[in-house]
Amino acid sequence: MEKKVYLLNNEIAFSLFGQNDKNINIIEDKFDAKLFSRGNELIIKGNRNSVEKVFFVIEELLKLIKKGNSISKDDIDLVIRSLQDEEMLKTSDILTEDLSVSRRDRHIKPKTLGQKKYVEAIIKYDIVFGIGPAGTGKTYLAMAMAVSSLKNKEVDRIILVRPAVEAGENLGFLPGSFSEKVDPYLRPLYDAIYDMMEIEKVQRLMDKGIIEVAPLAYMRGRTLNNAFIILDEAQNTTSEQMKMFLTRLGFNSKTVITGDITQVDLPSNRRSGLIEIQEILKDIEGISFVYFNGNDVVRHELVQKIIEAYAQREVKR
Repeated sequence: MEKKVYLLNNEIAFSLFGQNDKNINIIEDKFDAKLFSRGNELIIKGNRNSVEKVFFVIEELLKLIKKGNSISKDDIDLVIRSLQDEEMLKTSDILTEDLSVSRRDRHIKPKTLGQKKYVEAIIKYDIVFGIGPAGTGKTYLAMAMAVSSLKNKEVDRIILVRPAVEAGENLGFLPGSFSEKVDPYLRPLYDAIYDMMEIEKVQRLMDKGIIEVAPLAYMRGRTLNNAFIILDEAQNTTSEQMKMFLTRLGFNSKTVITGDITQVDLPSNRRSGLIEIQEILKDIEGISFVYFNGNDVVRHELVQKIIEAYAQREVKR
């Protein structure tokens, strides 16, 4: 079978093919089909099933190019994955929502349907729970939304929180200053925000108290107004800690709680506050729960396979 795709101009053709035809080579490796150009046409040859799938992938990539996006291997992989999930068929719509907070020559944007729903929920609701496996962008996108809100003067400060569960939040026995004691538990939050803002600027904002990174235990007794608050690794909060944290929310504030309920590090006799809260708050209006799965993993493709393997093992159990 053969299908043809008309390319408007050489610029679009170059964006689609990539340098040294690397994008086309990726697509050919994934399907039993051959692609080659003839003038302003891209010709797809192969069996009917492969040609139809490749045609869909090319059409989606062209939509991205026409909306000003450059094509990466990750984009191609996401479009190909969308063939297996009907809900993800509008990949070109998902990948064009730009959060515009990156300090580098790229932009941060949701890359899966789950991520798009998550960003939309954060915009709409004051309390959002992002629950799912590692690599789905729960913390990273929440951080991007926080930075965007601060830049747009929608909030006055960002507060980033994590439970230091390994030390039981009793860090006094560890050597060093307060910062040296808690930094190992908070490092992933620093990594994410440094990816979006210059390190020197982050440090200045931290010195002024505009950005705060702290262990969960130090939230007790506070009321947080005009703030974007992120609680990361929330599966390691106890029921009491979760209640304490949620009741810190003040006026004109937004809270995002992220966690993976399959990776609870609490002692076996302590119930995860994140697991429990799903039942407690499920009927409260103004709160959103967004659930991620393996299709939302945007790290190395092996991460998705690892998550799926663990999920299959749990089903067998």
